[in-house]
Amino acid sequence: MDYYERIQHSIEFIEENLQNNISIKEISSKSCFSAFHFQRLFQAITGFSVQEYIRNRRLSEAARLLKETKQNVLHIAIAFQYGSQEAFTRAFVQFFGVTPGRFRKEGVMLKKQNKMDFLAYQSKLDSELNMNKPVITQLGNFYIIGYEYQTNLQNEEYFTDIPLFYMDFGKKEYYQQIQKKIAPHMAYGISTSFQDDGHFSFVVGEEVEDFDLELNEGFVKIVIPEGKYAEFKVSGSHEMVQNTRRYIYGSWLPNSNYERTSGPDFEITDVLHSNGPNDIKMKIYIPIKE
Repeated sequence: MDYYERIQHSIEFIEENLQNNISIKEISSKSCFSAFHFQRLFQAITGFSVQEYIRNRRLSEAARLLKETKQNVLHIAIAFQYGSQEAFTRAFVQFFGVTPGRFRKEGVMLKKQNKMDFLAYQSKLDSELNMNKPVITQLGNFYIIGYEYQTNLQNEEYFTDIPLFYMDFGKKEYYQQIQKKIAPHMAYGISTSFQDDGHFSFVVGEEVEDFDLELNEGFVKIVIPEGKYAEFKVSGSHEMVQNTRRYIYGSWLPNSNYERTSGPDFEITDVLHSNGPNDIKMKIYIPIKE
């Protein structure tokens, strides 16, 4: 069963439980993905989060009941997991631009969130696979020491955060606190410690010869495990880097014959040959298996 079919199982589960309290772990289990990986795939493919989709589906179904039934607004609000009529009204106005009462009274046309069909997404994305294909490579394990930052998948927060992490690492000269470096002009960025709610650690650091070193506060040791990796080359701006990350999880991986394995994603920036934020020379690595 391919990625799109698996995600569609989660969509069906959401649809059956729009009036129930469901967790991201329950939702992702229907696709046989971890909660974090499911959210990353979903957002990369659709451009919005799982939570946004659920909220907008609930509001759209609530709008249907407002139009087709005489149920009072509070009853509908509670049915779709809102704690009060006020909270429901605020969410309704934010999404539709009109209050539930005015919608019911005047029959205003709304742009609703329909149930998603990921098989249709697959057909759409098949024609968009125009970025560079990766090199599949086998790597031995190696060691990184770096400074640990925190970010989140939600609203693609990490796209804004990660460039700032690199800037902070350089500005504070954290690289000076890393001993026995193998390649001082290669900066590593490692995504790791993935949490169900979308939080994860991003470590900026360097490869080291000796792993048995004392660390200053905020620094961590990471082993990049040996295995098979998809290597994506990037040469361009921060926006190009972000689009490559979207492409990896939104297009390439779902359409490939590979599964992502456990372990961190990582990227290597050639600092010596990069020239500012608009000319980054980078390789991005994703752990995979057939």
